[in-house]
This record gives sequence, C-alpha cells and structure tokens, in this order.
Amino acid sequence: MSTNPRPAAASSLEAEDEALRRSEARYRALAEATAQAVWVWDPSTGVGDFDATQRWWEKITGQSPAEQGGFDWQGWIEAVHPDDRELARTAWVTSMSTGAPFEVEYRVQTQDGGLRTILSRAVPVYGPEGEVREWVGTLADVTVQRQAMEELREADRRKDEFLAMLAHELRNPLAPIRTAVEVLRMVGPADPPVQQARGMIERQVMHMARLVDDLLDVSRISRGKILLRKERLDLVPLVRAAAEDHRSLIEANRLTLAAELPDQPVWVAGDPTRLSQVLGNLLQNSNKFTNPGGRVTIRLTEDGDEGIAVLAVEDTGIGMEPGMLARLFEPFSQADRSLDRSRGGLGLGLALVKGLTELHSGSVQASSAGRGRGTRITIQLPLSPQPAVEAGTGFLSQSPARSLWILVVEDNRDAAESLQMLLEIYGHQVVVAETGQAGLEAARQHRPDVAICDIGLPGGMDGYALARLLRRADETAGIYLIALSGYGQEEDRRQARQAGFDQHLTKPVDPLTLAKLLETLPLPSGV
Repeated sequence: MSTNPRPAAASSLEAEDEALRRSEARYRALAEATAQAVWVWDPSTGVGDFDATQRWWEKITGQSPAEQGGFDWQGWIEAVHPDDRELARTAWVTSMSTGAPFEVEYRVQTQDGGLRTILSRAVPVYGPEGEVREWVGTLADVTVQRQAMEELREADRRKDEFLAMLAHELRNPLAPIRTAVEVLRMVGPADPPVQQARGMIERQVMHMARLVDDLLDVSRISRGKILLRKERLDLVPLVRAAAEDHRSLIEANRLTLAAELPDQPVWVAGDPTRLSQVLGNLLQNSNKFTNPGGRVTIRLTEDGDEGIAVLAVEDTGIGMEPGMLARLFEPFSQADRSLDRSRGGLGLGLALVKGLTELHSGSVQASSAGRGRGTRITIQLPLSPQPAVEAGTGFLSQSPARSLWILVVEDNRDAAESLQMLLEIYGHQVVVAETGQAGLEAARQHRPDVAICDIGLPGGMDGYALARLLRRADETAGIYLIALSGYGQEEDRRQARQAGFDQHLTKPVDPLTLAKLLETLPLPSGV
C-alpha cells in the first residue's frame, strides 16, 4: 500500500512557520529573561506586541493589561508621575512626527506608593520605501542606577564642601604667619641666622598655600568651575618672569636654571595668572625631582607652520619608567612612593598643568628616556592671530604715595595684629575691630578710607552683613571694602560682590599684592 508524498511547497511552508514560531518563542523568552521590557508596534495599523511589556509594567505599577490601554495615552499614563507626563508625551509626539529615536526618563508610581525611574527608548525600523514600518522599544527600571548617580553627586558635593572648609581652616593660621614674616623682612634684624630662619618660614608657608590652592583647583577643573580671564599676551616676558621667580628656589637646591627664549614676541590668547601657575608647577616639579648638581632648562619656541607655541621644561632628574608616564597627569598620581616621601607632594601639580593647558585649547605631553635620565614636559598652545599691545610694567615704591585710614575687622587676634603691624609699616593709620558690630561702630566713628574685613565673624554679624550695612549708610557708603577670607572659590567671590565688597582677597594674602592694591585703589580726591 502506497501513500502519496506531501508536496514540497507545503513542507517548505510548514518549516517556515515552525521557524517563525521558534523565533517568536525565543524573542518572548528573551524579553521575559531580561531586566527590560521589549515591545514592537506598527504605526500604520496600530497593532503591536505588548504582552511582555504589559506584564513587566503590571509588576511595577500594579496596573492590569486592561487598565494600561494602548498607545492612546490612556490608562498607563496614569501611573506616570504627574510632573513627568507632559515630558513623556512631548518626547513621543516629537519622535512620531520626525522619525527621530525616542528616549525619555520618567518616574512611575508603584503599587506600594513609592516611585521608580523608568528609561523608555524606541527606534524606528524602515521599510523598502523609506517609510517607518514599525517601532521597536524597551522599558528599563533604572532606579538603582539613578540613585547611585545621585549618591555620587551628593558625595561630590560633600567633598567640595569639605575641601572648601579645609582650605578655610588651613588658610586662617597661614595668614598671620605670612604677614608676620613680611614684617620681619622689613624691620627685623639683618643677622644671617635670622634671615635664614625667616626665609625657611616664608618658603614653607608659601608651599602650604600652594598645596591648598592645588587641591581646590583640581576640584574646580573637574567640575568646570574655573573661568579663564584671557587676553592676548606675549609668552616671552611671562616665561622670563616665571624663571626669575623660581631661580632662587632652584639654585638653593644646587641646580642650574637656564632659560632659552626667542628674541621675538610669541603671542597667545591666555590667562597670564593661570599660565604662570602652569609654568610654576613645572619648574617646582623639576626642582623636586632633580638631584643637586643637575640642570633645569625652560625653552620657548614658535612653530609658525603648525600655528603653535611650544613651551618645554626639561631636567636631568630621576626620570621615570614608561608605565609612570602613562598616568603622570592623573590627580594624586605619585612618582615618589618611597617610605620617606622625600620628593612627595599631593600628586596634583601635573594634573593641574594638564587641566589648565586644555582649558587654553592646548596639549601637554611628557617624555623620559628612563630612570635617572631626566624628564621633558612639553606644552603646546595655539598662537594668537593678532599681536597685543604690550603693557607697561609697574613697581611698588618703597614708601606709599598716600597714607590711608584703614579699618581691619578680624576676630583672629594674631591675624589682626600682624596685619596692623604690616599696614602701619607701610605708613597707614589702622584701627582694629574683632566683631562685626565693633567694626560697624568703628567705621561710623573713624570714617576710614578702606575696610579690610574677614567674612567669618562672631557675634551674629558676619562680614557680608557688615558690608551691606556700611553700604546703606550715607556716612560709610564710600568706604573701599576688601573681603579677606579663607574661602576663595568663585561662589565666595560672587557673594562678596553682592554684599558690596569692592575686592576679595584669599588668605594668606600676598603682602605685595595688598600693598599695590592700597597704593592704586580709587578713592575720593584729596586722600
């Protein structure tokens, strides 16, 4: 007995149907197994596959598939937080009208009254004629990830607050030390041992101040909080001045410093203060890692073809291995990991160099032939297309051009007394107050030309409140107000300006900076 074989075409169709069923089963299993919900929707027919998505949505919100509805924005949208509904709706309408990928994040209310964060995405699938054949989308619960990100942001905020407080607490004791050192320099005995001790104190105070500033600057760069005050400037005098500023420090370490500079100007657009900081960090780094008898060379050239200025600091120091070069510009990266930490620091100087250079649209790279064979750090900055007008250089006269009445409001007795001594040596008349209220009364009584005021004051009236009160009264409104604070971030400067201060100086203030300010500040005629 024989049987007729089934047609080949029928067998082929059954095989295709079976393959399709297997594919759909695999797709549904995959959708069930993943942490995301996957859906497909045909905009021309309004038909889609939402089974897995509806079950996923029901587990989170408690809405049954019937309650959820479809793509008519009824039902399921009720589970979305009211503040986020319009955001989700607008994003979807925009994608439907433009064909752009859909992505939106919104909060949904859970069965137990809580909130979860959902990331919804969809992409169009196009047909042969370029039409949108269907949309394929996913829903993902990203609550844990967003909470982790928020915790990181909060930790970063707390870190910034801690760094600002740490800087304030460190700067407060540094301020009277630096001021007292300047007093000793001006009126102290000329005995070599005394001068040597004074020099030691001054160098260490400046070192501490630099560490504090470096710590804060790295944090500011990472948050994009550093604002450059750019101008067109000639790098030649800037590099020459930086070399001379560090020459005594480098030569004290029994090193030779050479500066190879071009005869012609090298114009760039940059912040002279920040570029000097970059160069200073490079010179300090070479000084720290070069043994006595070595050499530090700073070289400036111009590559007109490439349109760049090339600034290199090269030393004959301890050098480094290739592995260290790869992470040299990372914050807290240390070349000195020995127990005695004789060459150590915070590992921030070169991270600052990199950050500040990149803010100037430049680049930095390091090279070394290996251990004991020195290091070369090269900075490239874009040349300025137009030359700048060279500004005249000023200097501070030995005696002030005018004598001012100055009110110092400072609750730290050492800081107040040392600042008073320094100002009186400069030839000014000084009155001191230790609280905001005492400062207000002294200002009304003495009508000073200038008030130098700490921000953190006891007694319920801080420096900001004192400045506002002085500005409101006719008899004190014209006083030139200088804020002197251990807080030196941009937000602190902004608050000082809003309170009425004319200047904001960060502790420990450079005595020369203060003296120049007092000599040149605008005051009413006759002073």
